[in-house]
Amino acid sequence: MPETPKSARRIADEYVAQVAALDPATSTRLGLHPEDHRQPDLSPEGFEALAELARRTLTALDTAVPVHTAAVPDPAADPADADCARLLRERLTAELAVHEAGDHFRELRNVNSPLHKVRGVFTMMPTDTAEHWAAVAGRLRNVPGALDGYRATLAEGITRGLLCAPRQARAAIAQLDAWTGRNGRPGGGASWFTGFVAAGPAPLRPELDAAAERATAAVAAFRDWLADTYLPAADGTPDAVGRERYLRSARWANGAEIDPAEAYAWAWEEFHRTAAEMRAEAERILPGAGVRATMDHLNAHGHAVEGEENVRAWLQQVMDEAIDALDGTHFDITGPMRRVESRIAPPGSSGTPYYNGPSLDFSRPGRTYLPALGRRSFPTWQLVSTWYHEGVPGHHLQTARWTACADRLSTYQITLGAVSANKEGWALYAERLMDELGFLTDPARRLGYLDKQMLRIIRVIVDIGMHLELAIPADSATSEWSSCPGERWTPALALEFMAAHHGSELPRRTSEIDRYLGWPGQAIGYKLGERAWLQGREAARRRQGADFDLRAWHTGVLAQGSLGLDDLAARLAEG
Repeated sequence: MPETPKSARRIADEYVAQVAALDPATSTRLGLHPEDHRQPDLSPEGFEALAELARRTLTALDTAVPVHTAAVPDPAADPADADCARLLRERLTAELAVHEAGDHFRELRNVNSPLHKVRGVFTMMPTDTAEHWAAVAGRLRNVPGALDGYRATLAEGITRGLLCAPRQARAAIAQLDAWTGRNGRPGGGASWFTGFVAAGPAPLRPELDAAAERATAAVAAFRDWLADTYLPAADGTPDAVGRERYLRSARWANGAEIDPAEAYAWAWEEFHRTAAEMRAEAERILPGAGVRATMDHLNAHGHAVEGEENVRAWLQQVMDEAIDALDGTHFDITGPMRRVESRIAPPGSSGTPYYNGPSLDFSRPGRTYLPALGRRSFPTWQLVSTWYHEGVPGHHLQTARWTACADRLSTYQITLGAVSANKEGWALYAERLMDELGFLTDPARRLGYLDKQMLRIIRVIVDIGMHLELAIPADSATSEWSSCPGERWTPALALEFMAAHHGSELPRRTSEIDRYLGWPGQAIGYKLGERAWLQGREAARRRQGADFDLRAWHTGVLAQGSLGLDDLAARLAEG
């Protein structure tokens, strides 16, 4: 008797369960199997196993009932199931395109690479009981195997001539120095792993300490292999990845086919508009000084919080106050969605703040992370809008709302199917919304918001510009930057451009440029995603007229789950 065809949701949820079984980092992220002590399989065979699962899932989707791949979908089909099918097909197809091109053989960069799973999985593990800490010890002992697998993958990349650029290897080496406590100091210091297990229960400390030492030694050996073997082999690999790889990677990050020429031209329009707005805001703070001098003044003399623990608590307060102010007025923020934690990022992280979502059952809350980057003093003029982005109403509210909709959406739609441009676009929309709602009337904080908008505009310009080696346009000069019209973008020019127009220090700027070059097409999703969210809201407002209610619209659109940019604006218009 033939097997009864499955719904797209069932296929998608089975896919999530099978990925979680293959990849313990995914399992831990979802809050499943807290006793699991495995590390991800980062070998070529591990990557191929995930790819084969994606192929089998696409085959199963072809037989789903009702069939959603036809040119005209079945009118009797469940719309939610159709959304799930379309998302699953698009995501797996884009993922396989990246895999089959061999890009995983050169996936080494300063943020969100396979390497970062090896340490990041520990920050998501529960540590409430002795059993939890025993799992931590087991996972620490498995760090060497994970790094051996990753070394085999990168070594295969060397054999195939698929390598990352030297700057990506150097960035990873510097991060690993921080993980191990080397940091260029004679004799080094304590490793991150040693510090992590310091909170473990006394009876397990000998086991934990030994496991942390084993993990540290493995990281140090992998770091040396990168420096001694991989880096020389990568010599001559260009920073720019070229059009074919760029479009492939951008498809994966954005859930849409990107028109680079259109996006590049639009970003320059946004650049000039935002630069004028920044000049006007700077004039309110320090008349006659200009934007760059005003930002330097705020960094030196503006409000600042001293010390890591104090800034962590201050950022927690920013998010708590936002929840109280927005709940019941512009959003519904109830139950476990109200819980989000502020943390300091561990040493050796990327220079950019980031967010990790809650487990499926909310037992682990959403968490925001601020990289300290060796600082003791933290100017706050930029941080307020950034924590609206990372926390509430940004990443945390969207991710927590998706998680709360698990009874209606597939697990895939709220977890593995998340599209970067959708999430980053929402978070940037959230910053703009807080400005619209009057939360950024203080001139310094509003300049900080505009500066963050400018950063995301710069990302579109230099990410596309560097990888496609586009020309700098004739009208690019500003009072802060003497441009080089007609010259092709290089990392050095991108650093100069960012230094003139964004109030960040050199380590942060360098980390940003490394990120764009190592993760092509992802950084453009912030502004392109925000554009889709704004277009969708405006279309809904026009369609509903006087009946448009912002709170109801937010509630509806945040319950839709993940969508790529191909579908986002149209679905947002429906409310």
